[in-house]
Amino acid sequence: MRIAVFSAKPYDRTFLTRANSGQRHHLSFFEARLTEDTATLANGFDAICAFVNDCLDAAVLEQLHNGGTRLVALRSAGFNHVDLAAADRLGITVVRVPAYSPHAVAEHAVALVLSLNRMTYRAYKRVREGNFALDGLLGFDLHGKTVGIIGTGHIGLIFADIMHGFGCRVVASDPFPSPDAKSFVEYVPLATLFASADIISLHCPLTPETHHLIDADAIAQMKEGVMLINTGRGRVVDTQVVIAGLKSGKIGRLGLDVYEEEEQLFFEDLSQGVINDDQFMRLTTFHNVLITGHQAFFTAEALTNIAETTLANIDAFERGSGTLHRVTTP
Repeated sequence: MRIAVFSAKPYDRTFLTRANSGQRHHLSFFEARLTEDTATLANGFDAICAFVNDCLDAAVLEQLHNGGTRLVALRSAGFNHVDLAAADRLGITVVRVPAYSPHAVAEHAVALVLSLNRMTYRAYKRVREGNFALDGLLGFDLHGKTVGIIGTGHIGLIFADIMHGFGCRVVASDPFPSPDAKSFVEYVPLATLFASADIISLHCPLTPETHHLIDADAIAQMKEGVMLINTGRGRVVDTQVVIAGLKSGKIGRLGLDVYEEEEQLFFEDLSQGVINDDQFMRLTTFHNVLITGHQAFFTAEALTNIAETTLANIDAFERGSGTLHRVTTP
């Protein structure tokens, strides 16, 4: 099959080419994001391969359909950026990578916890400048603290295992409690989690129910000085409300790997220009905020899994047999 790969970075080219053993598919790599303006690049391609910040709304899908595209292969687990109703109407099959390396994301969430707690990112800058003062770097023992996990899929449960290893009490909230949760994971109502957790980590999908789950009411229920971590979906958090929580001191530490308006920012080098997102720039002014650019998934193991599953989805679609990780309207 002829496949147009959008939002292609050098590492995408490396891992997808490696997974395309025997050159069984013809891969064309485009650095551009998929948008209404760039969709014509896919004319004549049987399939397109898209990432999380590519636009797959009805208008784009209409253009892809008119250009002959029959398959949208997402190299991601999330699919909230796809108009599935439009895809179904147009007869376009949408497939995804349901899991790649949950350890990668869970471990990155732990890295944010540790870095924020002991302020290692501030200490690194200080030492390079010859400043060895410890004021402003005070952390706390993780042992004995309560960690609240919202969403107990594969990633959430691995994060729970790691934090339990530090000696933390683990409480969790999920409308569908996992049968794989260890005995030390205590499921509690969301309000109880907010009120009891010293650290809250978000690992839930983005749905209408979880959109802005972390809002003013949620933050009001949290402990003073709570640490909030989000490596899940950016729009689970109401950023403006979180900024207010940082200013009041209600949120003592904030770690983000995702951001609700990240489409115009992440995965690009914007260092030579002006970032016009005032809300994002306000976040960067807080010394107790640590932001990474959607890199939690970024390990060699995860990229290998993503590429191999993506190509396997395409193989299954072409043959009409095999495992096809399809997503459709509910």
